[in-house]
Amino acid sequence: MAYSEKVIDHYNNPRNMGSLPKDDKQVGTGIVGAPECGDVMKLQIKVENDVIVDAKFKTFGCGSAIASSSLATEWLKGRTVEEAYKIKNTDIVQELNLPPVKIHCSVLAEDAIKSALEDYKKKATEAK
Repeated sequence: MAYSEKVIDHYNNPRNMGSLPKDDKQVGTGIVGAPECGDVMKLQIKVENDVIVDAKFKTFGCGSAIASSSLATEWLKGRTVEEAYKIKNTDIVQELNLPPVKIHCSVLAEDAIKSALEDYKKKATEAK
């Protein structure tokens, strides 16, 4: 199986790797995956005035999982919360040219995005 140049680039030079303070009311955290299968993804967003101003990730998994996370954080920055909900795994597959056997990595990224958005919305509602 050959990885695309974009997968290799994101794997060798991951963007936005790290963590944001999870107790910050403006930070949403999504953790998805299954440790028993080896892929676990943590994705965090920081939202100000309904716009995602920062995104970070930590992923334990293959190169495609890391690349999917890295790309997702790049795409999230500058989007509104509602726009972020429109990011689909199929967009990630297309951008990274993932082979069929690695599509589950893009699904994890979409699930992590949605989980982080839901966590943020829950915190924002509780803060009111």
